[in-house]
Amino acid sequence: MPRRVVDVLVPVALDQTYSYSVPEGLDLTVGDVVTVPLAAREVTAVVWAENPNPDPRLHNRLKDISGKLDVPPLREELRRFVDWVSTYTLASRGMVARMTLRMGEHLGPERVRLGVRLVGAPPARMTAARARVLDLLSDGLLRPKSEAAKEAGVSVSVIEGLVDEGTLTVEPMPREKPMQPPDPAFAEPDFSPEQSAAAAEMHALAQKDDFAVALLDGVTGSGKTEVYFEAVAEIIRKGRQALILMPEIALTGQFLDRFSQRFGVRPIEWHSELTPRTRARNWLAVANGEAQIVVGARSALFLPYADLGLIVVDEEHDQAYKQSDGAHYHARDMAVVRGHIAKIPVVLSSATPSVETEVNARTGRYTRIALPSRFGGQHMPQIEAIDLRREGPPRGRFISPPLAEAVKFAVERREQALLFLNRRGYAPLTLCRACGHRFSCNICDAWLVDHRFRQRLVCHHCGFSMPRPHQCPQCGAEESLAAIGPGVERLQEEVANLFPEARTMVLSSDLITDIETMRSELNEIAEGRVDIIIGTQLVAKGHNFPRLNLVGVVDADLGLGNGDPRAAERTFQLLNQVIGRAGREQGRGVGYLQTHQPEHPVMKALVASDRKAFYDSEIEARERAAYPPFGRLAALIIAAANRPDAEGFARKLVGLAPREERVIVLGPAEAPLAVIKGRHRFRILVKSQRVFDLSGYLRTWLAAAPKTKGSLTLEVDIDPQSFL
Repeated sequence: MPRRVVDVLVPVALDQTYSYSVPEGLDLTVGDVVTVPLAAREVTAVVWAENPNPDPRLHNRLKDISGKLDVPPLREELRRFVDWVSTYTLASRGMVARMTLRMGEHLGPERVRLGVRLVGAPPARMTAARARVLDLLSDGLLRPKSEAAKEAGVSVSVIEGLVDEGTLTVEPMPREKPMQPPDPAFAEPDFSPEQSAAAAEMHALAQKDDFAVALLDGVTGSGKTEVYFEAVAEIIRKGRQALILMPEIALTGQFLDRFSQRFGVRPIEWHSELTPRTRARNWLAVANGEAQIVVGARSALFLPYADLGLIVVDEEHDQAYKQSDGAHYHARDMAVVRGHIAKIPVVLSSATPSVETEVNARTGRYTRIALPSRFGGQHMPQIEAIDLRREGPPRGRFISPPLAEAVKFAVERREQALLFLNRRGYAPLTLCRACGHRFSCNICDAWLVDHRFRQRLVCHHCGFSMPRPHQCPQCGAEESLAAIGPGVERLQEEVANLFPEARTMVLSSDLITDIETMRSELNEIAEGRVDIIIGTQLVAKGHNFPRLNLVGVVDADLGLGNGDPRAAERTFQLLNQVIGRAGREQGRGVGYLQTHQPEHPVMKALVASDRKAFYDSEIEARERAAYPPFGRLAALIIAAANRPDAEGFARKLVGLAPREERVIVLGPAEAPLAVIKGRHRFRILVKSQRVFDLSGYLRTWLAAAPKTKGSLTLEVDIDPQSFL
């Protein structure tokens, strides 16, 4: 009797499946998670299809499947999603499947945790450290060994010594309690009439067992989260699962608190900061349906849900939803795709929707659910432009007199002020006053950023850093180095000089060591222990600061001059979001935009609070240029260890592009960031009509292209968000 053969998808950078024999007695179905031999190692993989007609030449060469993991199989809906993402993005199926199996190697029986308890007499030799341990454990409770050591301020060896002497005993810790289901009736909110109408639409959407997309379009502070919680509540009542995607894990601290206040328990989290064991436990809880609600970063979209009934994409406009390495995908767009495949509703939530989402709402493809005013009758911030050409700061300073005066009044009224500058470090450039030498990265086409808190010059593209020297390496002049331009650290220095009594805090991603530190600092601000916040775009991400009524944007023009076709949209969204932190709970919020171009359409729309005018002009410009969503773009990025290899391959590739009237191939051109990590980069931009199958065109083109060799690499980015 011929042995059964199945095709298995292995999570490596290959598009094909591999055939394996099924050993006698191993009960397998399509979707099962298995272990298979691959070269000299064992890997976790997925049974992708039956193979009723295996190649007879491979009969004696097929390897056996090693075993089957005791986890639920990947459902057909998820397997179709993996195939779709791979086909659309041109990423190999193996790399996409890898995102669904990231925790496979950590699955298995949970390790028994051991704790210590006080049971015996004090030791013959008593030390101060031992005394602290005995004092801590005098209540007779069982504590994990490492936690007991940490709480007592001693090393683990002190604990182990007390165990050896019989003073302490080691016992298994009780297993963690099973997850408690969220209660949709735990704390039902008191909605305003506007919110009640929106919540009713959320209920109706969640009750449908079919695909639909709704844009929850509400101004900052309108209560969008509480409204889409009503869709989540309906999914909980139906006994199904919901996924809430968030752009940054820094957002989840306040969000988890709000969720538990509404539903009585916290949802499970999914992001890169979780420990491997926690990720494995959460993965399994999602797969077997034990976890009803998941809050996570973009990768949570690829989890193997047992019965997914709703996807919410919070802050759907955020750039962080774009995956820029491995499989290049946009989580917002792929959430809509997964909703379509699974036949479930999708909610996109934002105060400043992406142009693509706005167009879909205007054309009726998405339902718009509007929240045009703030909860509790709070007013939207009043926004004023400060023309730096007429009211600029004194030489060597970056805060203009009108903004400084406004901050002074805010601090005197015991309110908080936020100064926003989307630039990390102390200064973006350091040069020598004597010879003009500029400090640049050795392996990137970028200046080194001065970080005074760390006393180093740092490249933000490759991570290279060096101590800040005291003399110029070019001419040897001492104390001749000048910091050019401001970063948030320099801004804090200026704030300390202007307002010496004020308590300040810098919020910047390079100063945050871990997520717990981030959440602690956000809590300090929320509790009013900070007067002036100086922050990068990290502060624009949905945080709620009750005492914050003043926002000053130090350089509102910063994102407008980089040649990015999305520059106006991103600047409008970012400034709208950051100013929207003001006046959310008490008082009247005010925002100041320091700008050299107050006549720019973005600045005029912000000052006039005329969002419609901005979208009208931006949509018209996109349509005229046939840019997304009225056309399609793809980027091919060629990189190599030397410039001639990269340029030569890029030119050869363009020469092989199939002739097609509906496609324009632009380039190759040197990338704006021409060298990163010592690799020279060229870009080819491919532009097509909206209805054209651009992915299929690229697949045909690249199939005829020469293979990359040596240091050459070729990346394909469908729907690029960055043009650097």
